Amino acid sequence: MSAASSAMIHHPDDYAGDMTTVARDLTPTDAHMLCNCLQAAGVPATVADDNLVQANALWSVAVGGAKLRVAADHVDEAKRVIAAFERGEFALDDDFDPDA
Repeated sequence: MSAASSAMIHHPDDYAGDMTTVARDLTPTDAHMLCNCLQAAGVPATVADDNLVQANALWSVAVGGAKLRVAADHVDEAKRVIAAFERGEFALDDDFDPDA
């Protein structure tokens, strides 16, 4: 079991609702970047169908791309983080210095 999937396992009493698709992307890498932004913001998220889309890009449109999914209780928070991401709030400045 990977570290990412083990982080999603909680006590049965912590059920947060069924998994809900909050975003789709034809590029699995973009879906994973957004998933990581959600996880960094404290929203448990996962990407579905990414391996299928990566293995056969021609099927991407047919299966609806890679799907970003969160538990139903986290949908509103996920949508806020996605909106902030799309507004560029997580973008680094051109003069960003990682060593500073």
